[in-house]
Amino acid sequence: MRHEKAALLLELARALASSAEGLTLDEMAARLGVGRRTAERMRDALRDLFPHMEEIEDPPTRRFRIPAGLDALFQTPDAEELAALHAAAEQFRQAGAGARAAALGRLEAKVLSAMRAPARRRLAPDLEAVLQAEAIAVAPGPRPFEDEAVLRRVREAITGLRRLRFAYQGGSTPGRVREVTPLGLLFGRSNYLVASEGESREPRTWRLDRLSEVEVLDMAGLPPPGFSLAAFVDRSFGIYQDAVEDVRLHVLPQGADEALGWRFHSTQTTEIQPDGSVMVAFRASGMRELAWHLFSWGDKVRIVAPQRLKDMMSEQLALAIAAHQA
Repeated sequence: MRHEKAALLLELARALASSAEGLTLDEMAARLGVGRRTAERMRDALRDLFPHMEEIEDPPTRRFRIPAGLDALFQTPDAEELAALHAAAEQFRQAGAGARAAALGRLEAKVLSAMRAPARRRLAPDLEAVLQAEAIAVAPGPRPFEDEAVLRRVREAITGLRRLRFAYQGGSTPGRVREVTPLGLLFGRSNYLVASEGESREPRTWRLDRLSEVEVLDMAGLPPPGFSLAAFVDRSFGIYQDAVEDVRLHVLPQGADEALGWRFHSTQTTEIQPDGSVMVAFRASGMRELAWHLFSWGDKVRIVAPQRLKDMMSEQLALAIAAHQA
C-alpha cells in the first residue's frame, strides 16, 4: 500500500513537471483517479518535497506546476516503458511510416543516453526479455507515404501560420501548382494534408504522396475562425468528406458481441435489442468508405439508413460479383 501511494505521488510530480500551464486540483484528481481531498493532500506533500512548486492564479481556480522539472533520479524509465517506445517505433516502421519511426527512434536514443550507465545495465536484461516475448502483427493494407522533407515543410507552415505552395499530381489537372493554407495532417491508410485553397474557407484533403516542389511561403496562412481538426475528422467515416448523413446499422445477434466492442465512429450510440441484436447510430460522411468497411462484416450487418449507403453497398457488391463472374 505504501508503495502504491509513493507511485501515485511520483506520477503526480511528473504530471506537474511536464505541464506548461499547470494542473488544477480537479485535473490532478481526474488524472490519478482519486478524490479531490486526496489530491489536496498529495499536492501538499509535493510542496514539501519541491518548495519551488508554483501556484498560478487562473480564476475561478488555481493551477500548480513544478517549473524546474525533476531530477533524473525520478525520471528513469522502466523496461516496460522502453519496450513500449521501441514497439511503437517498430510498428510505424513496418507500416511504412518511416518519418515517425525515425522520430521515435531518436527519442529512444535520447532517453537511453540520458540514463546513468548502472541504470542502463540493470534494465538491459528485462528489456531484452520483453522485446523477445512480444511481436507486432502487421495488418495488410497500403503503406502510407512519409517523406521527412515534405513533412518537415508542412509542419513548418502549420506551426508558423504560413501558406504552402506545391505541385499536386492528382485531381483533374495533375501537376497544377496550388497555394493553400495548411490546417493539419491526417495519418492513416494514406496520409493527407488538410488545407483550404485560395480564398475558400472550406477544408479539403490532399494526399501527401502527390505533393512535390513543396515550399513554405512568406505569407500569413491563418486557419478559419473556430476551425477544429478533430471536428473535421469527426464529420467522416475515414478520410473522405461529403454530405453528412444519419447512419443506422442493425447488427444481427451473431455479430452483437463484436459490435459492442467495436468503434464505428466517435459519435456512435449503441442500443441492444430484445432479440440480442444491436442498433448502431452515428452521423458521418464518406459512405463509399463505410460501404467498403461493411464488406468485412459479411451477413452480420444490415444497413437501415441512409438509402445512399444502401445504394452504394449494392453498387459495390455488383461490381465485385461482375468481376469474379468474368
